[in-house]
Amino acid sequence: MGAAQTQRRFRGKNKAPKWKKPDDGRVSVMVLPLAVTDPADLARLEKLFGSMWSVKRAVQRDARARVDAYWAAFHEREHDGAKAVRQRLGLSREALEWCAYKHLEASGHLKHHASKALAMHMADEVWNGVQRHLFPDATGHRSGKPKTGRWHDFTRIPGRARSHTTERKWETFRLVGTLHGHTMAYTDDGRHTVQQPRRMPVPAAPSGTVPTGKTTTSGKPGTRKATWWDHTGPLAVVFAGGPDSGRGNLVLPVRIPQQPGQWARVEHFLWNPGRWHKVDLVRRRKASVPGGWVYEAHLMVLGPGYTAPAVRQMRQLAAALDRIGGVDGNVSNVSVVSFPASLDPAEGSPASTEITPSPEERTLLEREAKKRRGRARALERSRRATNTAQYGLSKRQTRRAEQRAAKGLTPKAVSVPGGARAARVDGVPKQAFRRDRLSVNYREHRARQAEHAASMAEHRRFRARQVARQIIAAHGPVLVVEDCDIRTWYRLWGKRLSQTTPGLLIAALERECTAAGGRLLRASTWSTALSQYCLCGERVSKSLRDREHKCTACGLDGKRDMVSAALAAFVRFADVNDPKAAYLDTTASRHAQVIFSEGLEEALRESTTPCQNTPRGAGRVAVPHQRGTSAPRTAGRRDRATPDETRPVRDHAGAPGPRPGCNPQLTLW
Repeated sequence: MGAAQTQRRFRGKNKAPKWKKPDDGRVSVMVLPLAVTDPADLARLEKLFGSMWSVKRAVQRDARARVDAYWAAFHEREHDGAKAVRQRLGLSREALEWCAYKHLEASGHLKHHASKALAMHMADEVWNGVQRHLFPDATGHRSGKPKTGRWHDFTRIPGRARSHTTERKWETFRLVGTLHGHTMAYTDDGRHTVQQPRRMPVPAAPSGTVPTGKTTTSGKPGTRKATWWDHTGPLAVVFAGGPDSGRGNLVLPVRIPQQPGQWARVEHFLWNPGRWHKVDLVRRRKASVPGGWVYEAHLMVLGPGYTAPAVRQMRQLAAALDRIGGVDGNVSNVSVVSFPASLDPAEGSPASTEITPSPEERTLLEREAKKRRGRARALERSRRATNTAQYGLSKRQTRRAEQRAAKGLTPKAVSVPGGARAARVDGVPKQAFRRDRLSVNYREHRARQAEHAASMAEHRRFRARQVARQIIAAHGPVLVVEDCDIRTWYRLWGKRLSQTTPGLLIAALERECTAAGGRLLRASTWSTALSQYCLCGERVSKSLRDREHKCTACGLDGKRDMVSAALAAFVRFADVNDPKAAYLDTTASRHAQVIFSEGLEEALRESTTPCQNTPRGAGRVAVPHQRGTSAPRTAGRRDRATPDETRPVRDHAGAPGPRPGCNPQLTLW
């Protein structure tokens, strides 16, 4: 009887219908900066991130030990099965959640800051990585073993989604307040011109009593004590703290975007509190603020994200375009050529677009690369000055020391050694870089460098979206691109790809095609070989250095990339989901070449679509081609040329001469 009483009881299966996300499960995220100005609240946030990092690190270590034991028990897996071994070792989502609970209960301080719900979701994140390692995907690929990450890489605490079937149920971070109350609190005239102060005050907790809508036995209206659920003022993120916390709720004021033109987007996300689904707490490195971190609340909202009316109109017009197009991605440019789908000259003519950085953008990129190299050299000097015992003297420093010794002078201490790092015979450093002493100045410069890199990455993503929308507006949402591996390009040409970012642009183009109702199809290079054929169907073999297409059979002359993009428009698929099922329809391409004979060669020689970035909309400007490189020390000694340039031809004096086959004109973005 006693054993029956101590047996754990479960609630059982829920008999209510399971709640599902509306709009086919689509969700969107809005970033809300947190105005943390109180030092006490800032300290609580730091303690919260430190506690969750301790929980995640402990669960990651346990998960890695269990994974090692799982792969070591190969005899048991063959005899009892892999599932039985995973159950014995506790390699499951529930087992890792209980592991997180045990670490939380066994510690003496974690429950002052973190809750069991946060620990459970952190264990779920660890399990997602373990799951990708244990179970291969459709292609048979497995991720690596779970590792313990670094403290500075830990930037996100996942919150738990609110209950949409039970009223007032947020178990972790919750967003309180209303957009109307926030607007009224920070505007005097009630218009949509929010003027939020630099140091935003913490909203006061509701006080007093509120009616419950029910009547008591005596016939009087029932009341209850007001809580944060009744707060209708400025927006704020509230966290109740850990189960052993005695400091009350952590209230963090929210700052909404107040730039011109942002009000429609803010209304889309924040006007209806019933769509708020989950809040994650995220920190981002910023060296100029106290503590070195800024904190954000990532609000997940049920439904699609916000789309500007101009973008919606552009996508509708693009969906109405009955055109087929092809895209050719390259290291130095991206070319797009499209034709009317019916190949009828009355419905349009061939259009082409060539996307390359403008001279101003190239100058800006070189300037930023120079600054980046300067910051890297400053970091290296700081590391060498702090860890002088790990580096030897350079040749110049050694020669100067020998000269002073020959003259009988006292040896001069070297504060920044310029030689190689002390290493073993096999080249491995005697001391790992992670064990070096780092100065405060070094950490601050490194944080600023990471902050600037994140800003530039966001700028490149924004530019890719803008260019992709221009391409869709001109060529329609049905495009074909070669299925290439960008990683191979990086191994060949390295940082040169950071100027044009072809992979980022093609990814943005794929999203825009889907949003406009079309699709970006991928064709295998093995079954099509677009760069080795002509529109007439004849094979025109070209090496990687040949940037011009000249067909001896039909006399077609044009740019290699433009011809490849034009051929991509005539790629057909036996299965649109399989790139290897692509083949080239030479009959249709030859037919298009005959019909559009007048404007086709012009489209294959230069861009025919106007560019919006130029004052006159010409889309093309003649500038001398400047050969720039981000590594001046290796200039002239590079043994591998990029596809947009050939090996320089030198005259008798050794000076580089003109490069044959190089187009001296660039197309603006």
